[in-house]
Amino acid sequence: MIQHSEIYACLYAKEFPAQALLRLRPELRNRACVIMQGEPPLQEVCSLTRKARSLGMARGMTRVEVDTFTEATMLQRSLKEETTAKGVLLECAGGYSPRIEDSSDDRSFLCVLDIAGTTRLFGPPEALARSLLTCVGALGVTACVAVSSNFHAAIAVAKGPLPLSVRVIPRGEESTALAALPLAVLDMTEEQTEIFALWGISTLGMLAALPEKELISRLGQAGRRLRQAARGEMPHLFQPAEPEFALLERMELDSPIELLDALMFVVNTMLEQIILRASARMLALASVSMTLALEGDATHARTVRPALPTNDRQLWLKLLHLDLESHPPQAAILDVELNAEPGSTHQVQLGLFSPQLPEPSRLDVTLARIRAIVGDENVGRAVLTDTHRFDGFRMEPFRICSEESPETSSPPLRPAMRRLRPAERVSITLQDKRPKTFTFREGCYFVERAYGPWLTGGDWWTATLWRCEQWDLAARAHDDTTLCACVIHDLLCDQWQLVGLYD
Repeated sequence: MIQHSEIYACLYAKEFPAQALLRLRPELRNRACVIMQGEPPLQEVCSLTRKARSLGMARGMTRVEVDTFTEATMLQRSLKEETTAKGVLLECAGGYSPRIEDSSDDRSFLCVLDIAGTTRLFGPPEALARSLLTCVGALGVTACVAVSSNFHAAIAVAKGPLPLSVRVIPRGEESTALAALPLAVLDMTEEQTEIFALWGISTLGMLAALPEKELISRLGQAGRRLRQAARGEMPHLFQPAEPEFALLERMELDSPIELLDALMFVVNTMLEQIILRASARMLALASVSMTLALEGDATHARTVRPALPTNDRQLWLKLLHLDLESHPPQAAILDVELNAEPGSTHQVQLGLFSPQLPEPSRLDVTLARIRAIVGDENVGRAVLTDTHRFDGFRMEPFRICSEESPETSSPPLRPAMRRLRPAERVSITLQDKRPKTFTFREGCYFVERAYGPWLTGGDWWTATLWRCEQWDLAARAHDDTTLCACVIHDLLCDQWQLVGLYD
């Protein structure tokens, strides 16, 4: 057994309400944006960007005060997008450690990873931290990572006021690294903050220098725990969370959208994030479901499933665009949700003399265009149903088999039959209860060979009772034109119909 010493990596993203909204709005990241919460007219700033803070705006400002800044861009807080963004970050952190504890609050995202024993996978802790930051940055979130052998020390350093991206605290130097940090990095009550302010204690180093017994006599065991945290010695019982993997993105629109092109601009960014997360797990998108929240409390849901899983963003945009063109929403759009189903990619190696297969992306786009013309129920492959009815079949979505089917004996060659829909009525002359001549499309044909009859019937338990006999005829006209046809005799209606021609 190999015993691993404790080591933790804290991932911290401040101003999380703002970052959760700007993650899917990259065009606003360099602007002075403030996030408002509350009901009008009692709205106030709950989060803001660095540029907005540099202009003099602060948390707690009212809408009237924000309106005095001409460069400010106001956005309404979205708890749905924050929940989705939080799940995305936990999923990203889960790629580096199976043990994650979520310690986020209302203003920031914070999770701690137990990275003990991950050196052989990701290298030293600093390399893991930088790789984690790169992954988080690709998701559109700015964060920092602090690594320490003490759980609370890693959190305190990550919350520190100094700008940092990655900081690794050597084992045994936690007290020195924490000494200059303000007391605000600790989770203290208002009463405790006021007491330390009256004592003139402003940094963790000053708190760590206080005598333990006198501090306990005045603040109780809470004072002892605060002193241990300031010295980097406070123990912690790790409580890992289990983030659920879901390729889900939500976005509440700032204003209702009616144009399809504007919607596709929003969907493009959401698809980019979903494909990025799927590619990190070596997966592809098998289907994408889009749910639109419309004005009037209505919803519009559509699902697109190509022939093969793919991560081609342009292909998905085209398929979603064609699907919405043929099934447009009936009101303005307020909210967009994308939910993707992951699938595995398949690589098919053709033989040297095998025919070239159609490109899957072109095939999917072609099928989507055909569906827009003839309808979804008329595109796919025909599958026989469990009945003896002559037209007993249904349509199923088209699929490309990714695996080779087991070897079977080659089917015998059969003549192809061209079905006539609707079937055409014919006039037939019988001799000894067998077809002798018939008239088809103003032409008279003499039957040379007749095969049949084959009697079929069924559905006796319903009102659509049917019973008929089928004949396969080989006939010749006066001008030596041959005709091979399939003829049906409806015994209930005493009616002859020509339903197909054999090539």
